[in-house]
Amino acid sequence: MIIAPSMLAANFSRIGSEALRAKKAGGDWLHLDIMDGNFVPNISFGPEMVRVIRKTVPKMFLDVHLMCLRPEILLEPFAKAGADLMTIHVELGAPVEGLIWKIKSLGCKVGLAVNPPTPIQMVEPFLKKIDLLLVMTVNPGFGGQSFIEECVPKIQKAAEWRRRLGFKWHLEVDGGINVARAAECARAGADTFVSGTALFGSGNLKRAVAKTRAATLAAAKLAK
Repeated sequence: MIIAPSMLAANFSRIGSEALRAKKAGGDWLHLDIMDGNFVPNISFGPEMVRVIRKTVPKMFLDVHLMCLRPEILLEPFAKAGADLMTIHVELGAPVEGLIWKIKSLGCKVGLAVNPPTPIQMVEPFLKKIDLLLVMTVNPGFGGQSFIEECVPKIQKAAEWRRRLGFKWHLEVDGGINVARAAECARAGADTFVSGTALFGSGNLKRAVAKTRAATLAAAKLAK
């Protein structure tokens, strides 16, 4: 199980030390939400922030989620800044195929995200070409939202595809993920858990990461 603290919930005034704190707390990846104010109604940060985080935690896996209307102009800057994986949205439509190949050409792994209102079947044509499938469990744009229960069947369907067709990609969830919701998603088949407010907002980040990991491992074991 992969626990990916979301830097959107970190203290931006000391982003480097927050990244280091997440690493020391046992986070496996760092999740970086990039918002352009167009694809979603919010703006977060750009390649320079990623570069600073990469310099602070040089061996940490950086999971960059591009919630952007024109990701094609951002792929190279984020790759140069240190992204290990870049996720684009299936809602972009026709450009998705070319964006997948562009990300691969830059030496990064590829993620594909699907929003709550979008049918999970939209991702099906791309399942052979990705390294990660991200099922959003809130409508993207702002941290601290409540988990949308209706997204669980999407996770189950994606897990069924992966199992039946022999895919090796990660199945990631993001949005309202606390310990209980992480366990629920693990039972549904997720293996990668993005959590922001529930981790950074806790009194003890290391304990929060450990509790989330233990809950997902136990839930996945029971689901087998």
